[in-house]
Amino acid sequence: METTAIPVGGPRPYEVLVGRSLHGELPRLTGKATRAAVIFTRSVEHYAQHVAHALIDSGLSVLPIEIPDAEAGKTLATAQLCWDALGAAGFTRSDVIVGVGGGAATDLAGYVAACWLRGVAWIPVSTSVNGMVDAAIGGKTGINVAAGKNLVGAFHPPAGVLCELSALDTLPGDQLRAGLAEVVKGGFIADPVILDLFEADLAAATDPAGPALRELIERKVRVKAEVVAEDLTEQGRREILNYGHTLGHAIERVEGYTWPHGHAVAVGMVYAALLSRRTGRVDVVDRTRKILTDLDLPVTYRADAWERLLPAMRVDKKARGAALRFVLLDEVAKPVTVPIEDEALLRAAYEELVR
Repeated sequence: METTAIPVGGPRPYEVLVGRSLHGELPRLTGKATRAAVIFTRSVEHYAQHVAHALIDSGLSVLPIEIPDAEAGKTLATAQLCWDALGAAGFTRSDVIVGVGGGAATDLAGYVAACWLRGVAWIPVSTSVNGMVDAAIGGKTGINVAAGKNLVGAFHPPAGVLCELSALDTLPGDQLRAGLAEVVKGGFIADPVILDLFEADLAAATDPAGPALRELIERKVRVKAEVVAEDLTEQGRREILNYGHTLGHAIERVEGYTWPHGHAVAVGMVYAALLSRRTGRVDVVDRTRKILTDLDLPVTYRADAWERLLPAMRVDKKARGAALRFVLLDEVAKPVTVPIEDEALLRAAYEELVR
């Protein structure tokens, strides 16, 4: 199967490679490095070993650093563990960091790389749908803190991104479907063909070995690549990628980061659709619920959680002063950022969400 190369433009351009057995691409991306730190989670140790062997075969020495799985690894303590390992090994600016795993692992690896010696090269090897279509692309790196998700981080584009499709063959089905929430988001904000593909044949869209899922992944990668090339540091258009995330991140915080990111974003997209309808924009509430429900993703949340969710949303990075700013839809593929100060409107939409 051929490898697809999707360019990401901007001040530091690179490519996103989508395919199988991509570890052979690593020597080309590591440049003149002589050492590589491989940051990985135990759940993807098998792929991390392939990565390490490819690096060793190309003449690099490898420092393996295991971190906790999922959001449990996106902490300052984990970053400190990695920096201590880099310091003990004497890593310099000419060395490279490779992050292997899902979106949380590559977020952490990128943040470690951004901060070590004020920035060293790094390469994410994504093994989850969410990582492939969202987290590993665009140079956003970060960790979670008590105040909220991804509030501490840096913009640090990678040398390249590897989307290892073979990892999806053994990815649990619920994790695959959770990652598809980010793909659905891409359909609503930019590429309606994504929505058509889900609605036409859901079984094909969720088959790890089939062409439909690969097309969905590549389409979403192209959506994000085009947006971040125009607005790397989220000063304007990149905000549209936060569709569904204002409430979604708040849910993750309330749940102590035990909810899958895709589940929280799914609920957040329904909430954004309700706000879009209530503010006189397009009505995609039923379509959103249908696609997400067919994917076995949640479309509602706890009725008693509003008083905890609202303050969590107020520390959202899009907030300005007293106004929360939501990405809503004027039409499908026509997103707009809307400031909302009316708490009664926000509460009414939430009450409709939980009914």
